Amino acid sequence: MLQIQGFVFNFASENTYIIYNENKNAWLIDPGNMKGQETQAIESFISENGLKIQKILLTHAHIDHVLGLQWAFDTFKVPVVMHQEDQEVLDMLQASGMRFGMQVDPVKVDVEYIKEGDQLDLDGEKFKIYHVPGHSPGSVVYHHENQKFIISGDVLFEGSIGRTDLYKGNYEQLIDGIKSKLFILDNDTQVFSGHGNPTSIGFEKQYNPFLK
Repeated sequence: MLQIQGFVFNFASENTYIIYNENKNAWLIDPGNMKGQETQAIESFISENGLKIQKILLTHAHIDHVLGLQWAFDTFKVPVVMHQEDQEVLDMLQASGMRFGMQVDPVKVDVEYIKEGDQLDLDGEKFKIYHVPGHSPGSVVYHHENQKFIISGDVLFEGSIGRTDLYKGNYEQLIDGIKSKLFILDNDTQVFSGHGNPTSIGFEKQYNPFLK
């Protein structure tokens, strides 16, 4: 049985997640932590629960989801998993920081690229990968079929969808991806988003104004 721990970090109230199992093996997803108390919060949780971070997963590479990426890579020395289409977004990190009045160093990490149809495995617990661009070119969703949950990044929120006015954003592409890849999942599939509260596929089908 997998456990999910969420943290809310940085200027954008971004959701960082840790998924872990009874063997204490874990994945760190979208490390948006900034230095100081936010990083300490992650370190404390990992230490107190005796977790071993096996991979760092990115749903996408926008600045608010990767502010702690270099720290995570340097600390845990494990691969960063992402879609190749978002490599250019990660490479633009310094420029993105300047837009927010922040000085951000370029990220230097070892990357493993994933694509639509791939699977990731945490001690036998398998996750499907869906490529759902539109918010960013390489946005992916991680789906655990057995426990019926997805980590959706900024693709789908409670009552909303990701912005499409950013670099290589595409509204029609995002809507089509959500309807064709996520809305075919069971209605009781939980959605853990990149911002805001958890929701469910069934709730979003019924109430999300962008997806009527």
